[in-house]
Amino acid sequence: MDAITALGLIAGSLTTLSFAPQVVRAWRTRSTADLSLATLIVFLAGLLLWLAYGVVRGDPAIVAANAVTAVFVGLILSIKTKHG
Repeated sequence: MDAITALGLIAGSLTTLSFAPQVVRAWRTRSTADLSLATLIVFLAGLLLWLAYGVVRGDPAIVAANAVTAVFVGLILSIKTKHG
C-alpha cells in the first residue's frame, strides 16, 4: 500500500468513525428528533455518489469510507423513520 492510499484510509476511517457515536446514541435512545431528515437524505445521496466515484476510480479508501458511512446514515434514517 502506498502512502497516499494509507493517508486516504486513515482520513476516511476518522470521518467515518465520527458518525459512530451518533448511531450508538440513536440506537440506544431511539430518538432522532434533533436530526434533520432532509440533511440525512442529502448526505446519504452524496455518500452514494462518492461511493460510485470511488468504485469507478478503483480507490479503496473512498469506497470503504463512503460505504461504511452510508450504512451508518442508513441506520440513523431507519431509526428516524421508525421512531420519528
